[in-house]
Amino acid sequence: MEIADNMATVLNEGMETAMLAEHPQWTNFGNASIGGAAGNITVQLSNIKTIITKMKEAIRTAGGAELAERNGMFIQWREADFTLVEQLASAEGFSTADDVLKNGIKRGFLYMGVEHYSTSRNVAGHVFGGVKKAFDVGIVKSTYGKMNEIQNPVVGGAQISGIGLETRIDRKFKAWAKMVPVLFDILVA
Repeated sequence: MEIADNMATVLNEGMETAMLAEHPQWTNFGNASIGGAAGNITVQLSNIKTIITKMKEAIRTAGGAELAERNGMFIQWREADFTLVEQLASAEGFSTADDVLKNGIKRGFLYMGVEHYSTSRNVAGHVFGGVKKAFDVGIVKSTYGKMNEIQNPVVGGAQISGIGLETRIDRKFKAWAKMVPVLFDILVA
């Protein structure tokens, strides 16, 4: 059923958007975190490695080295930033550059020990990074993805004849106090 597939896609996009809106729960990681003046980071080809390595350093400093080894690390870049990561990786030497030049990079690209993802759903001025599996989500299983059929639904304040389909997600995102130091709200300009 094509409509159900489309609704599932919209639900998943809504989950991602809602998760990325939870940035106030994470540790701020701004320009001062990478050795610059206070303020937001202007992501450039010349500072991507610094952003990655300083985030890794912050994870180790917070005592998250073992957790990062077990679960891995990630950065969920904006689309334009992800393009810079691709350009940087293709300019590197050896097999990394060869692979990137031949195939490009896909979401979930491992570079410098960090998985790099792209999204167009980041809140303006914020990029999400840190240790995988450190941010929890609770989802009510009985309502997630369940489709309800509504006879003669009300749309835009007026009742229409026909069948309407409705679905919802009951969810809650939580960064537990011990995990906050390894989850980063990377403040970007």
